[in-house]
Amino acid sequence: MLIKRGRLGPALLAVTLIVGTAACGGDSGSGDGAIVGLITKTDTNPFFVKMKEGAQQAANSAGVKLQSFAGKQDGDNEAQVQAIESLISAGAKGFLITPNDSKAIVPSIDKARQQGMLVIALDTPTDPANAADATFATDNYQAGKLVGQWAKAKFEKDGKQAKIALLDLNANQVSVDVKRDQGFLDGFGIPVGDPNKIGDENDPRISGHDVTDGAEDGGRTAMENLLQKDPSINLVYTINEPAAAGAYQALKAAGKDKDVTIVSIDGGCPGVDNVKAGVIGATSMQFPLKMASLGIDAISAFAKDGTKPQVTAGKDFVDTGATLITDQPQTGVEAKDSAWGKENCWG
Repeated sequence: MLIKRGRLGPALLAVTLIVGTAACGGDSGSGDGAIVGLITKTDTNPFFVKMKEGAQQAANSAGVKLQSFAGKQDGDNEAQVQAIESLISAGAKGFLITPNDSKAIVPSIDKARQQGMLVIALDTPTDPANAADATFATDNYQAGKLVGQWAKAKFEKDGKQAKIALLDLNANQVSVDVKRDQGFLDGFGIPVGDPNKIGDENDPRISGHDVTDGAEDGGRTAMENLLQKDPSINLVYTINEPAAAGAYQALKAAGKDKDVTIVSIDGGCPGVDNVKAGVIGATSMQFPLKMASLGIDAISAFAKDGTKPQVTAGKDFVDTGATLITDQPQTGVEAKDSAWGKENCWG
């Protein structure tokens, strides 16, 4: 998932809501034509494009009408607030949302729930998590842990001491960022300190953290910064695959691309291609189409008889799964290869 922070001024916000959040709908199947909503961060990021595709397919099958909204850029809380207002006015039965600001969006979600709407967070939980009726998401801690376990096994097999760079999202330390980072460290066997905070570790194997905004150019800059701090870095964790691609560019420019292992999280088709090409050693694939389709099914069921979704056993959310993708399998770490990844990737 690519996330980039930003805010829109009132004039641009109005354009965003009119142009960037056009509604679409389907009205086939056995449903009663109830209105359901999907609110994503953007409508251009492949992760959210696939999410919208899954939502539309499920809406068509269920016979509900999907209205989709998206801002011009990630981090645009105001557009999401206005999208919720639009869905309330339209009499929607509920909506799916990938929160740009997990805390700031809560008052709008509260207002929707007071109107009897079912609200499901996708990919990123609200803060607090129970502000939404349910969360359908990747277990981001587990996704990070998978690539950490893979890296640990690889470095032990190769007899190498790791010098680790962590390329995170941004200074806001939203939950998806924290959980992936801390999961990676846990998987690698490094004590994480406060599990809700990035950067408080005291381990000599960690060369440093920097932020990327989940973007390729951010990954390149962050990698350049950390290489200046410690040229001996040989293991790089990245928040997502665009950041990994940028990190690789910086490593290649420095002549270090053959000596450094990169791990990441997402499972987009470009990322899987980079696994096959050896740019990324391993990545954890998540499943945005599944998140959205299950979410629409849940709102459709709620519209019919008031049924609310049940969380995955042992967790406080509905876990939509994560699968490690690598062409360098390691003993004791379950994974699929890039051929399987290509068949199941998004974007």
